[in-house]
Amino acid sequence: MIRALAEEGLEGARRLLRAGAETDPELRERLERLRLRLRRQADRRVDRIVTDYDTRIAELDQVRSRSDADVAARIAALEARLAAARSVDWSKMPPTDLFGDVETALLLPDASWNRPPAPAGFAARLRALLARCVAWLRSLFSRRRAGRPAAPAGRTVTFAVASGAGRGLGPSDLGDALARLSPPQREELSENVSNSLRSRERDLQKEAEERRRAADAQRRALEEERAEAERRARAETEARVKQGEARRLERELKERGFVAERGASLVVTFGLVERFARLLLEEETRRLPEGARLSLRGEGSTGVYEKARLRRAEEIAHLDLPGSLLAARQAGQRHIDESTSYVYREITAERVHVVLAFDRSGSMEESGKLDAAKKALLALYVAIRRRHPEATIDLLAFDNDVEVLDLVTLWECKAGSFTNTGEALRAAHLLLQASRANRREFYLLTDGLPESYTGEDGKVHSGQLDVAMEQALVRAGELATVRPLRSTMVLLKSAHPEYETAARAIARTLGGELVVTDPGRLGVELLVRWAHGVETERRLLPPAPLPPERPSPGRDGARARRRKGDRRMGG
Repeated sequence: MIRALAEEGLEGARRLLRAGAETDPELRERLERLRLRLRRQADRRVDRIVTDYDTRIAELDQVRSRSDADVAARIAALEARLAAARSVDWSKMPPTDLFGDVETALLLPDASWNRPPAPAGFAARLRALLARCVAWLRSLFSRRRAGRPAAPAGRTVTFAVASGAGRGLGPSDLGDALARLSPPQREELSENVSNSLRSRERDLQKEAEERRRAADAQRRALEEERAEAERRARAETEARVKQGEARRLERELKERGFVAERGASLVVTFGLVERFARLLLEEETRRLPEGARLSLRGEGSTGVYEKARLRRAEEIAHLDLPGSLLAARQAGQRHIDESTSYVYREITAERVHVVLAFDRSGSMEESGKLDAAKKALLALYVAIRRRHPEATIDLLAFDNDVEVLDLVTLWECKAGSFTNTGEALRAAHLLLQASRANRREFYLLTDGLPESYTGEDGKVHSGQLDVAMEQALVRAGELATVRPLRSTMVLLKSAHPEYETAARAIARTLGGELVVTDPGRLGVELLVRWAHGVETERRLLPPAPLPPERPSPGRDGARARRRKGDRRMGG
């Protein structure tokens, strides 16, 4: 996990988690429990969405059922009125529930009783003229007042009257109109009433069918919307499960101190890079020669020590076990106690200051040279810390400029522009010259020639290789004046022989060693140079004299037997 996070970030951790779940049953079961819990939480939301749509569909079905029942009741009422209309005696007043239908039928414009009479022919007009003449003559010779002339046969009188709400007939007008209808007209009225009722029934059925189709379309739309909402909710459920897994992974990584939030993103922490560096050191250590490997384990001294009695509990880490056992046997004891415990107490500690400078110019990005340099420096950093926890370690990255890094920025640094070797040597000189350490080491990693330099005006100039080389040699000479100093220059192999020539000139000026190697061997070469450093020797003082033993009376035989048994055990 540490390697995946360091090299690939969170995506590498997720990939490793997926791969681990395929081979680790316990991890797979844990992930399944997490997914099951997340799915249950998301399924509750899906159920709420589906239930809401089901409620809306049920309400729509209820409205449709009520509408169908209402239409059926209205059609049944029309059927009853139609049956009643067929059995009505139109010479009398119809039932009151038919008043509206009868009135509508009577007021039809195309009814025979509402049509104007047909124009009379010539013979009819002549007969009418003669009749009027005869009537006039009679009126002249008759003293009796003539009565009201009868309406001509076959002519109807319009009986529609105006009402307050418009055109209509009152009950008395309706009765008068029915009484004035002839039998053929009554049959026509009956047929008109039946047709009106049947037309209204057809309209109701058509309206009901349209409502039914609209309800069906609305229900289908709701069902499609419900299916789409459920599909989206299911997809969101899977997305929420994945997001939940990612959040859980990020939370556990943050709890373990592997990642931290920086703004809106997660970045690796110092603790993660340090542990990754330890892994790199373990890998590189397995490739070291046996002597260098033992030296990296800390078996040599790092200062001047004396052998003395135990004073503080934390000194037990430097216990001289053979000397303490011998002192306990000489005192007649079978176990070590405080009076017989001897430790190596450091009286003169070695102070160490190491400067690690590496080239991060654009050419270092080729063939994985920059990644190899970063991994090698991480391993060397941990190796130094393991031997000298209080050592001062400066990490310098240089291209046109020089930047001081920590472990995190070292691992995250990217390739830059040109190589300003002289400025890197100048920065190392300032750091080591001000140091009070009695062991100073300088490591310089590069892959080419000095390409730029910093002028007296403080500006960086590039393109003049001879001036850049001259400036680098001047700065190397200044750094060589620092004493004591052990310097190592590492050149990554190149097809250009002039690169090695320039590197040898710089290393010679520094008074140090030049190593030409491949990126794959870079970590081993650095660790070998570090492990073979010069160290002060441990000075062992003889143990303090023990107080004379005072035998107690009556116990000499037992003490002698105990000493005899101790000698058998090697005491």
